Amino acid sequence: MSAPGTIIVVCTANTCRSPMAAALLQHALAAQPEPLRSLTVVSAGVAAGAGHPVSANSVLALKKVGLDISHHVSRPLTQPMLDAALLVLGMTESHRAMIQLQAEPPPKNLRLFREFMPQTRDQEIGDPFGGPIRLYESTRDEMVEAIPSLVDFIRTTLAAKG
Repeated sequence: MSAPGTIIVVCTANTCRSPMAAALLQHALAAQPEPLRSLTVVSAGVAAGAGHPVSANSVLALKKVGLDISHHVSRPLTQPMLDAALLVLGMTESHRAMIQLQAEPPPKNLRLFREFMPQTRDQEIGDPFGGPIRLYESTRDEMVEAIPSLVDFIRTTLAAKG
């Protein structure tokens, strides 16, 4: 499922945050030179069931910025995915802790989506599940705000491996 050059974005149920974040990051990487452009971004959930649809408000929040995630279906995070990933990005410290406790071995490059931002801003992205569209748009904007520093980290990580 995951291959070298894959980034996994993780949330709880894989129906709100991680599908949005994965689509936004994939879109940003597509505009970069190689090798960043060729990276694959996928999403999964630490407590996800398989095959659940993405939330309607997540679809709408991304549609407003020109991205379509309407065909996304949830999937649980697996050890083979973690073993093959270049980078694993959680939404909260609890996601990171769950992965560290459940994975054997834990992924070496397990970080938070917002942890590379230069300011001492909140590094966690809260769950908008069940909230109004405004909350999903705010969540999306928190992700967008983090992407430049995240892309810089990915570029530096790849340069160190190459």
